[in-house]
Amino acid sequence: MKISQAILPVAGFGTRFLPWTKVVPKELLPIGSRPIIALLVDECMSVGINDICFVISRGKEAIPQFFYAQPQLEHELQKRGKLHLLAELMKYNNVNFHVVYQEEMKGDGHAILQAKNWVRSDTVAILFGDDLIKFEKNGLQQLVAAFKQVESKDTAMLCLQDVERKLVSKYGIVDISPDKHLNRIKKIRGLVEKPKPEEAPSTLGIVGKYLVPKSTIEELAKVESSHQDKEIRLIDALKAQIKKIDIYGYEFEGRRFDTGTPEGYREAVKELG
Repeated sequence: MKISQAILPVAGFGTRFLPWTKVVPKELLPIGSRPIIALLVDECMSVGINDICFVISRGKEAIPQFFYAQPQLEHELQKRGKLHLLAELMKYNNVNFHVVYQEEMKGDGHAILQAKNWVRSDTVAILFGDDLIKFEKNGLQQLVAAFKQVESKDTAMLCLQDVERKLVSKYGIVDISPDKHLNRIKKIRGLVEKPKPEEAPSTLGIVGKYLVPKSTIEELAKVESSHQDKEIRLIDALKAQIKKIDIYGYEFEGRRFDTGTPEGYREAVKELG
């Protein structure tokens, strides 16, 4: 099954990086000469995804604008013979970018729901803006390869990291079946949002890369109608589907950088810049 669409929820205010993020979206902070968001878009392109939806908040229009064609600039680079820069700019010209707004910060599931009417693909990739993985294959390449080994009509694949037990309260944690494992692929039988260390069913935390069936997006709409003023989380929809679809996790290879924190961002610049 070809995965052709990806949702990138990047509506957050980036308060940990203030005052810089008052005028520059956190996702445009540089890793070397590239902004964080370009690395995520490149991940999508590396697995053949050329239909990408940004979920942004008002004032973050610079994110999609970074990828739009600029004929005047491209012409000037061509005239000056700066072909390497021209090629870098034009690599996104064949990608279809779509933009929707999240007007209220009501959780990651609420952000994804803003793209509900845009989704056509049977399976859609979801990449959150903070997680970068350094390995010979990027995070999404690893996830797609794992997905192809187990995919059926309705299958979800979550990116997993084994974290210290004292840190499990910062993650969605999975409960895995004692069997049905294939190398790093785990069959998931339960999910818990930010449990206490002593109550966590495992130390496998979900990090910001998912492949989910279209039915999960539809399930989020049901969650929204029942939650009223509560935050809407992607994990809520997956929990509701646990007996309806196959949910797997893949424990990625490599090193993860959480660019959502100043410390993680500094490490990413050092290692990936």
